[in-house]
Amino acid sequence: MRTKSVGKKKINIVTLGCSKNIYDSEVLMGQLKANGKEVVHEQRGDIVVINTCGFIDNAKEESINTILDFVEAKNRGEVEKVFVTGCLSERYKPDLIREIPDVDQYFGTRDLPILLKHLGADYKHELVGERLTTTPKHYAYLKIAEGCDRPCAFCAIPLMRGGNVSTPIENLIIEAQKLAKSGVKELILIAQDLTYYGLDLYKKRALGDLLKKLVKVEGIEWIRLHYAFPSGFPEDVLELIKSEPKICNYIDIPLQHINTEILKAMKRGTTYEKTNALLDKFREKVPDMAIRTTLIVGFPGETEEKFQELKDWVRTQRFDRLGCFTYSHEENTSAYVLEDDVPEEVKQARVEEIMELQSQISWEKNQERIGKTYRCIFDRKEGNYFVGRTEYDSPDVDNTVLVEAKDTYISIGEFVNIKITSAEEFDLYGEIAE
Repeated sequence: MRTKSVGKKKINIVTLGCSKNIYDSEVLMGQLKANGKEVVHEQRGDIVVINTCGFIDNAKEESINTILDFVEAKNRGEVEKVFVTGCLSERYKPDLIREIPDVDQYFGTRDLPILLKHLGADYKHELVGERLTTTPKHYAYLKIAEGCDRPCAFCAIPLMRGGNVSTPIENLIIEAQKLAKSGVKELILIAQDLTYYGLDLYKKRALGDLLKKLVKVEGIEWIRLHYAFPSGFPEDVLELIKSEPKICNYIDIPLQHINTEILKAMKRGTTYEKTNALLDKFREKVPDMAIRTTLIVGFPGETEEKFQELKDWVRTQRFDRLGCFTYSHEENTSAYVLEDDVPEEVKQARVEEIMELQSQISWEKNQERIGKTYRCIFDRKEGNYFVGRTEYDSPDVDNTVLVEAKDTYISIGEFVNIKITSAEEFDLYGEIAE
């Protein structure tokens, strides 16, 4: 039988899912540290807090398997307590309590103060912008809003995160200043929907106002925009991307599909014509912009003809970065009443077709970069290479720039001018520019 450890309990935070969850874990860890708790991220601990994802089937499965693994560890006496928080427990708490009763307590996405109480800590309101970052020290996510007011038929996020609540600009500036003082050089702005930012607080779309303040924060050199919604995109932001050197020529704008009937069924509030007009505007205003998008294949009613329209559109648009997912039939979403009529193997085959096409597009675009010099930031050393990124690439999801470490030394977190010498589908190889 395991004897109780004497002294401080170490709290291990385990994060699953997206960058929004990473941010939430960092805030939790900051609160625990301020309360004098010993806290680690995905290391050994006496108490485990699992921050779950409940977005689609694969994410739910990973979350459940992780919970079961730690419950088994608890039963073997390797950990003392297991707590579960985040999207999965917000959405399925009664089911989880019934199916996995050995978890000590389940918490939803808005239960941070209650979770802290169970961990012997108090929620400290004065900790604006305080968090323990888990990313490399030179970049950090800045979550500018929580929740979403969009009605997308396939999406369960409003069920788990509620409606849009923007964080006031002054609080975000304080947070950015604290991050800069700790060595952060790149801010990655995240929300369920950047486009909507500020409507609840300022009665207007205020992403541009926020960016004008953020570019003045000393020490921040790159600002990157993730998860902008196409409908109602604020055009003043395009002018800022073009004119402000600190704002990366990069946008992540999930478009999901292009067939107008599918877009209508998805409740996306846009059409084939409007989507293309928006992309034309992006390229006209910021010709050097890298556009990242994500697509969903296999949505109810997606015939072979509609899929081919999507594929032809991808071939024509030649996105710089693209991800593709199979449709997941999620209960309590408005699409759940539709017949999930595309077989799983067809969905998977369509993903593979899109990604194979995008791989070729990416290879061709990367060949055009050979011989050119780019300012890159370096995230890590991996094997025989230093691994960096251009302003057109976000960490973990986009292309990397590889510089051989044999005869070269690069400090992690530093900006270096790199001349590209060769390229593959998703990797650029280079050397320090003379």
